[in-house]
Amino acid sequence: MNKKSPGRPRSAESHQAILKATTELLGEVGFDAIRIDAIAARAGVGKTTIYRRYRTKEELVADAIESFRQDIVIPDTGYFWSDLDQLIENAAQITLNPLGRQTAAMIISSASSNSQFAKIYWSKYMKPRREAFAVVLDRAKARDEVQPDLDSGLIFDIMSSIMLYALIFEPTSESWTEYIHRALNLVFKEALASCNTNSEMRIFGSFKS
Repeated sequence: MNKKSPGRPRSAESHQAILKATTELLGEVGFDAIRIDAIAARAGVGKTTIYRRYRTKEELVADAIESFRQDIVIPDTGYFWSDLDQLIENAAQITLNPLGRQTAAMIISSASSNSQFAKIYWSKYMKPRREAFAVVLDRAKARDEVQPDLDSGLIFDIMSSIMLYALIFEPTSESWTEYIHRALNLVFKEALASCNTNSEMRIFGSFKS
C-alpha cells in the first residue's frame, strides 16, 4: 500500500525559506522597503502561504529576526560575576560580526520609526531575555552578592543600552568586551555597597579592567 508523504516537513521547509528570505531582504532593502510579494518570490512560495502564518509584515520580520538569534542563555555558575561574563561573551558572539551589526542597526532604526514593530520585537525578543536575566539576579540576591532590592529590569535595560552604544560607537582604546566589563563594574559597584566585603572585592577580580 502506497503512503503519501507527510505534509509537515514540506511546510517546515517552506517556513524556513520564508524566514531566510525575510532576513536577506531586511539586510538588502531595510524594514520599510521590504514587501511580502518580494519575500514570497525569493522563498518560492505564494503570498497566501505567508499570510496563513503571519497577519502583518511586522510579525514576520520579528519572527525572522528571532530565528537567527541564539537561544536564551540563563547561566548558573554559582557566582554572579561569572554569570555576567557568560552573558557578555554570548552577546559578543551574536553582535560582533557584520550580520549582527547590520541587524542591530536595522532594529534600532525600525523600532524608532514603527511602534508596532517595536512592540512585537519587545514581546518576542527583549522581554523573554529580560525575564531570564531576572533569574540570574535573583540567584545572586539569594547568595547575598547584590542588594536584595536591586531592580533586575532596570539593570537589564542599562546593560542593553551600554552594549548597543558600544556597538555603534566602538571603543578605540579597548575591546568591546573589555569596555562592557568596565562599564558594568561601575554600574554594579553601588549595588554592592551594603553586601558582604568578599562580594565587593571579587567584582574587581572577575571583571577585566
